[in-house]
Amino acid sequence: MSDTPSSSGELADPDVVASPRFDTLPLDPKLLRAVADSGYTAMTPIQAKAIPIVLSGRDVMGAAQTGTGKTAAFSIPLLQRMLKHESASMSPARHPVRAVVLAPTRELADQVAANVLAYAKHTQLRVACVFGGVDIKPQAAQLKAGVEVLIATPGRLLDHIEGKNCALHQVEYVVLDEADRMLDIGFLPDLQRILSYLPKTRQTLLFSATFSTEIKRLASSYLQNPELVEVARPNATATNVTQRFFAVNDDSKRALLKTLWREYGSKQAIVFMNSKLGAARLSRALEREGLRASALHGDKSQDERLKTLASFKAGEIDLLVATDVAGRGLDIAELPTVFNFDVPFNAEDYVHRIGRTGRAGALGVAITFISPSDARLVADIEKLIKRKMDVEALPRLEEERPSRAPRADEERPRPRREERYERQEPRPYRSASAPRAPADPFFDKPYEAQSGEEPAAWERATSSAPRKTAAGALSRYIKPKRQMAALFAPKPATEAVETSAVQPASQE
Repeated sequence: MSDTPSSSGELADPDVVASPRFDTLPLDPKLLRAVADSGYTAMTPIQAKAIPIVLSGRDVMGAAQTGTGKTAAFSIPLLQRMLKHESASMSPARHPVRAVVLAPTRELADQVAANVLAYAKHTQLRVACVFGGVDIKPQAAQLKAGVEVLIATPGRLLDHIEGKNCALHQVEYVVLDEADRMLDIGFLPDLQRILSYLPKTRQTLLFSATFSTEIKRLASSYLQNPELVEVARPNATATNVTQRFFAVNDDSKRALLKTLWREYGSKQAIVFMNSKLGAARLSRALEREGLRASALHGDKSQDERLKTLASFKAGEIDLLVATDVAGRGLDIAELPTVFNFDVPFNAEDYVHRIGRTGRAGALGVAITFISPSDARLVADIEKLIKRKMDVEALPRLEEERPSRAPRADEERPRPRREERYERQEPRPYRSASAPRAPADPFFDKPYEAQSGEEPAAWERATSSAPRKTAAGALSRYIKPKRQMAALFAPKPATEAVETSAVQPASQE
């Protein structure tokens, strides 16, 4: 085991060297017919370099930008090597799991399974795809019936392993697709557990759009002397994708989105956002404005996500507002435009987002909206792709209206709300529904004490009591307590004298 994989040679320039054809490879006619049915004749650079190495039985580290045909690069040669185990028997024992393909997301797993099924349709090999978010019982029944190729997400595969639904002791081939994404999500412990169930003697293929130090460390631990296959500079963006950047505040992003979308012919586009709540809100706002939009994020059920993708691929949805759950592995034919409504938090996610357009050599446009708070994120992206962003000026937006000249009666500036309220005199509150009572002049007069009115008894007692002198007395500044009318008559003075006589004399 070596720490550094060996290189497969100098990088080939696809513009200089003619792309070889699939029929030049030593493949079974059944596989060649399936490839032709898919509409492919010439190989992409990653396929031309990786397929012969996989056919030879060596481990591979494949580094290629998204949309370059990595799925076919590992699935076609693995199917060729597994044809020796092909069987028409209905017995599950004749169809053990021989190849495991691990993908980070449900969407990518489903996409890989669709491609593998297309390549294996003329063979007797069985293909299954398992992922979370759906009922596990149909998946368990399919696995117990026997499959040769198993595409899975790590979490759901562990569920089936612990449930005794599949055995991996006969696995000969392992593929780690989008390995960098699996590490970003936190699947490393699950990967380690899964790889511990597999035979030590196996062929392992690792494919990733980017090569980080963590990816190389993973490869050195689980790959045996891998061959490094690079067809593009690591972390490079596709040359056939036009990248545009606009400086815009958050309030004008939606208007800019509609303006640029119509500028490019109102064709299908994916709009990437960083949050699930933001994606849902933007999708609803676009729908209210009459656009065919839908959201794709992790809070939706797996069935809803698959239906949304199917509608988008069928052309029933124009704007797919998605989080990074859709940033990897989605193969939308002839997708012309990708919008980064939010700058991604991870610079590598930018490479994967714009990789949804310009696939299979087609031209594409990637537009990114940059707000004032995105300076650090933009710097990380520029450092990763080794390119300085040319920020364009904001065009005239659809919601903007030309300013009109003020009328003659509008020359004087209107006062601010606070000033208007200050000039207004307070008015008493009056209910509009309550009828006004007739005025009584008695209640409008101020109170005047009558001259012959006799004060109350407690007031007379207070006024007649002499104030204490300064010898033993209270200050004249201390107000006496307010006298309240007694509920009961006070005790006579004779009773008070008798009570005091009963009290014992104090001892000196």
